[in-house]
Amino acid sequence: MQTTPEVTAAILAGGKSTRMGTNKAVLQVHGRPMIEHVCAAVASLCRETILVTNTPEEYAHLQLPMFGDQFPEHGSLGGLYTAVQAARWPHVLVVACDMPLLNPALLAYLIAVRHAADAIVPQWDEFPEPLHAIYAKSCASAMRACLQAKRLKITSFFDACAVRLVSRAEIEVFDPTGMSFRNVNTPEELAAVLRAPEQN
Repeated sequence: MQTTPEVTAAILAGGKSTRMGTNKAVLQVHGRPMIEHVCAAVASLCRETILVTNTPEEYAHLQLPMFGDQFPEHGSLGGLYTAVQAARWPHVLVVACDMPLLNPALLAYLIAVRHAADAIVPQWDEFPEPLHAIYAKSCASAMRACLQAKRLKITSFFDACAVRLVSRAEIEVFDPTGMSFRNVNTPEELAAVLRAPEQN
């Protein structure tokens, strides 16, 4: 019997949703809240699923372990550090709460190659996708150093870790259109997601 990999799935739900004007994680996509699509995509792939949020009351119905941001007001890097610190397992699959079109097969591929480097990060276009990636817990010290130095760009710690960029060609095997990386920050982006087919 195949065992679930020793990986924690961490969903980041700490953004302010300022461009959307409301909590985007609970917006309805194909009949259920966006964050429930994210949970469904990762649940069977990892040993545990946790949520990083400063508003746990909004997500009590998910019945997940929840952790408040250890570096409040430090952006996505603070949430990423919190996730890696809180995880019980040696690798952490980090995804954002506003990515309802996650592709479980692509996520499984990232998990399969997790031992290749400290960070396994897809790169679809010009830039990497650090909120759709896998990190070893050993990355935490480099993340913390950047946070303490106020270097808050989410990839600022990459120069202190071994990073394996997953190429577009690799991604296209599982997700030919790159819809996995489509996130929702505005009503227009939500409309585009609603026109797309479900991935899980």
